Amino acid sequence: MLVFSVPPGYRRHKPVRRPKLDPFTGVIDQILETDTRVPKKQRHTSKRIFERLRDEHGFAGGITIVKDYIFAARQRQREMFVPLSHPPGHVQADFGEALVVIGGIERKIHFLVMDLPHSDGCFVKAYPGETTEAFCDGADDAEVAAGYMRMPAGVVAANQAEAVVAGGANTGVRKGLARSP
Repeated sequence: MLVFSVPPGYRRHKPVRRPKLDPFTGVIDQILETDTRVPKKQRHTSKRIFERLRDEHGFAGGITIVKDYIFAARQRQREMFVPLSHPPGHVQADFGEALVVIGGIERKIHFLVMDLPHSDGCFVKAYPGETTEAFCDGADDAEVAAGYMRMPAGVVAANQAEAVVAGGANTGVRKGLARSP
């Protein structure tokens, strides 16, 4: 089996050397760390950090190398993804809209989509409106279609005021979801 699905291109084996900046990276990192504890409007800009390095620490390099280092440092500090976890038995549900032609007349219909992300199972059923009855009927039909004999472990319904979500298997707790603004 291949290590890469596509050729990785050029890869550095040694870290980048910046002879003028490297002695000052600790100072820059300290400023950036301090900035995380102050309000956003009071944080240092790249230009201000460069000016402090030049005036307070005798930095002889240019602003571009400082700006590039700060950009990379801020990128390293940022969260870049949201890990998703789909335990078995959990369902995601949402309504959608589509224009269809029924008997020669174009109508807007609403369809309920229920998805089992852990197993990639999917169920879709069309209704005349987004109602609690449509949600419950679709949930029942999805369970029959999937061969379930009990409620799923949990249901995540997105942005439906009409949706009714079971609080869990055998609990009998039902909660209405508020529509998000």
